[in-house]
Amino acid sequence: MREYVKRIVLLSCFAMLAAFSHAESDTSTEAKEAFHNTLPAMTQALIKASYKEKADIIDSIAAIEDDNKLLILQSLLDNKLYYQKKSQDRILIVDMALVKAKKPNAMLDAFSQEDVAGLSKRAVKRIGVNNALRRNLRSHLSLLKITHPDSNVRIAAAQNLLKDSTGIDLAFVEKTFKNEKNPQVIDILKTARGLMLLKTDQSTIRLLALEELDGSLYPEVRIELNKFISAFTEEDKKERTDELKLAERTLADIETLMTYNGYAENLYFGLALGAVLLLAAIGLAITFGVMGVINMAHGEMIMLGAYTTYVIQLLMPESIGASLLVSIPAAFLVSGFAGILIERSVIRHLYGRPLETLLATFGISLILQQAVRSIFGPLNREVITPDWLAGTFMVNPGLSLTYNRLYIIIFSLVVLAVLALVLKRTLFGLQMRAVTMNRPMASSMGIRTGWVDALTFGLGSGIAGIAGVALSQLTNVGPNLGQAYIIDSFMVVVFGGVGNLWGTLVGAMSLGIANKFMEPVAGAVLAKILVLVFIILFIQKRPRGLFALKGRAVDNG
Repeated sequence: MREYVKRIVLLSCFAMLAAFSHAESDTSTEAKEAFHNTLPAMTQALIKASYKEKADIIDSIAAIEDDNKLLILQSLLDNKLYYQKKSQDRILIVDMALVKAKKPNAMLDAFSQEDVAGLSKRAVKRIGVNNALRRNLRSHLSLLKITHPDSNVRIAAAQNLLKDSTGIDLAFVEKTFKNEKNPQVIDILKTARGLMLLKTDQSTIRLLALEELDGSLYPEVRIELNKFISAFTEEDKKERTDELKLAERTLADIETLMTYNGYAENLYFGLALGAVLLLAAIGLAITFGVMGVINMAHGEMIMLGAYTTYVIQLLMPESIGASLLVSIPAAFLVSGFAGILIERSVIRHLYGRPLETLLATFGISLILQQAVRSIFGPLNREVITPDWLAGTFMVNPGLSLTYNRLYIIIFSLVVLAVLALVLKRTLFGLQMRAVTMNRPMASSMGIRTGWVDALTFGLGSGIAGIAGVALSQLTNVGPNLGQAYIIDSFMVVVFGGVGNLWGTLVGAMSLGIANKFMEPVAGAVLAKILVLVFIILFIQKRPRGLFALKGRAVDNG
């Protein structure tokens, strides 16, 4: 009996032990499966996976609930997802540009976002992706970002969806479209839906899609409509006449709207060119109006202002935005001082001899160009545009305007307003206007006309230097920078009226717009020639320009 009991007890213990072991094994299996379904484990699996396996892993990552998956997928798309070669147990987000520059936060832990120091670029290896995986990543990211709280992220996601909707569920787009509140996102999603419906097999739905796409200015719409029309066979043209006519009409409407956008863009570029010409011509209008000096070195004052901007940026490499603001007064002082020096040393000895003055200032322009070549070299120099000047603002999907040109237009008007206040409300302005109208009478009233001439020349040159600051944001800085604008500046002055600020404004904007509207038709060179011919004919009719300056000296001259 005792033996029987012992056997029962032993069997019970073995059974309990087996059950416990089995339960432990099940728990361990579940734990392993749970671990393999985590974002770190899936990301780790990308290291040794083939491209086909990577596609499945990416799909799995996109499906799990983890806030960090967006960063992982975006880093993978941007070729910034790396792993540590030696151990292969650490996933990193690496910015190679920062690594080369030896800056902090160049390597971050993919999951903790902590800075990883002490690793060279040879110690890490990139997790590679091919074009098919990139398309897959873009699709997943678009779907993930389309519901992001940030409206800017949703806009970018919707635009990516518009570019490539392969593998995107139409029902998802419909649902997102209904729940969206941002007008821009709604417009993009509506367009994406229309493009997706255009590829269906039902004629009725395709007709509805064409009506929905009518008036859309997104480039993708024009591309798809051209593909849609070109795919029509001779048989399709007979059987699907309604679709073809509607598609052609929709495309024609879009092309008409794009033509109007082109006019608006030319107008904007013309105003921007006019703003640059205004800054370049204001100083010339002042010096020519007051002193009667044709200054052929005026373009080099612009060039000096541009190089001043470049030098200031070299001195303040960590503060590009601040360096540009510092460059404005600095360029004014440098070019202004150069102008006063030229007037005191050369021009004051040549008053009343216009031909000799012209030749002398032309010689000075060559000397300044060669001096700049000797100091900075013959190659053009690039001035970095600050972040707040870079980029574009979208008027509509077919028209985007650059911020730098907008700021230059505003800046030129501010400079004009400040100069008008100086001339109207200050003693120096009063004296300058007096010298302009009647030099002998101004001299008899005790005004030192010589110093007025010098300061006027310095003021005009200083404003030309400010024009150089503006030009440095549109083009590269080189020794011949000012030569491209000197002729246009003279035309502005002659057309608007010598010495008249408002005439200079009207002349600059008119010539800038005329150039930009004629360039697409006639070409850049022929456009300038036509403008020059127009100015020559115009001054035959109105020798004093649009707004002639009143005064005894003018009347007697």
